[in-house]
Amino acid sequence: MAIPVVYNVRSARVRWMSSVVAVVGIAGTVGVFVAMLALARGFRATLVSSGLPQNAIVLRGGSGTEMGSIMPIDAVRVIEDAPQVARVDGVPLASPEVVVIAAIPMRATGTDANVQVRGVTARVLDVRNNVKIVEGRFIHPGVAEAVIGKGARDAYAGLEVGKTVALGAGTWTIVGMFDSQGSAFDSEVWADASVLNGNYNRPANIYQSVTVRLASIDAFKAFKAAVESNPRVTVEAQREQEYYASKSLIVTTLITAVGTLIAAVMALGAVFGALNTMYSAVSERSREIAVLRAIGFGSGAIVLSFFVESLLIAIVGGVLGCVAVLPVNGITTGTINWQTFSHLAFAFRITPDLLGMGMVFALLMGAVGGLPPAIRAARANVAHALRAL
Repeated sequence: MAIPVVYNVRSARVRWMSSVVAVVGIAGTVGVFVAMLALARGFRATLVSSGLPQNAIVLRGGSGTEMGSIMPIDAVRVIEDAPQVARVDGVPLASPEVVVIAAIPMRATGTDANVQVRGVTARVLDVRNNVKIVEGRFIHPGVAEAVIGKGARDAYAGLEVGKTVALGAGTWTIVGMFDSQGSAFDSEVWADASVLNGNYNRPANIYQSVTVRLASIDAFKAFKAAVESNPRVTVEAQREQEYYASKSLIVTTLITAVGTLIAAVMALGAVFGALNTMYSAVSERSREIAVLRAIGFGSGAIVLSFFVESLLIAIVGGVLGCVAVLPVNGITTGTINWQTFSHLAFAFRITPDLLGMGMVFALLMGAVGGLPPAIRAARANVAHALRAL
């Protein structure tokens, strides 16, 4: 026979001060745990959303990143000629690109940040059709003009439509702003590839990557085989989404590890709080326990009752922690991506599965903090407690 749950609810209400201590400790731990996971989730989502499922990116074989890749114009032509590349009026939807890093001060602190400047061609908006100009216009070919991502406008000082910015050996006029729907491109500055090469004293007609729109999503395997087996070039093709997902690995792993460590340390405190609360309840209710045993409730029912009470406290703490962390969803922050050495703006991303993980974490703390006191309650000396009545 089990003890009714309403008994545990009333008990927690009577001893509300100690219950509140345990609830606050669990809520704080859950809040930190979910926030750190949301930080890592937001960073990864920002990079993954940069890639489109129908796009592929091609780099020099073995380079791994755009910064370490070199793609001469001859290699670009080979990639453009692949039959799996989509075409509009016979023109291949391929975007050869250049990437450099420029130091631009942060708007909030004034300290320099590594901003990724991408040299593009007129076809880039056709290849990346998730990027839309929302203010001003796109750059004209062969002119020292630039367009900025919406995130770059918010994060960096001096990046506003109509102003000029010094990049490399030249000064660029910002003629427009684009929105890439929260992807990593929102943190970038785009300029004409040939002019960018000249301003950074790079050879003409040298690129670092080529992004193509395939005729279909299923055409990737054939495209990869076609370009990688061509003896004229040494290249490696990846799905664009997979490429950008791989560039989030180091930072997301670091954030997750640090967040888990912090949450684990806080969890120890929360567990001790739960232990203190439940041990106090056992001590104060020794006579109640004796009466329950005397009227027929077994030791198993006693253990279950105190265990359930601890879980109820944990559930309340978990819910409060999840509710408290919800306002950070969508808040924009930024950090350097150690795989690209550029600053990336991204937003906290709290999803239902993260809230579920927070509740599981709360229940785990409640279980660890509630089981030892529950076992102690079941082992209480019934005769000794009854004599004290």
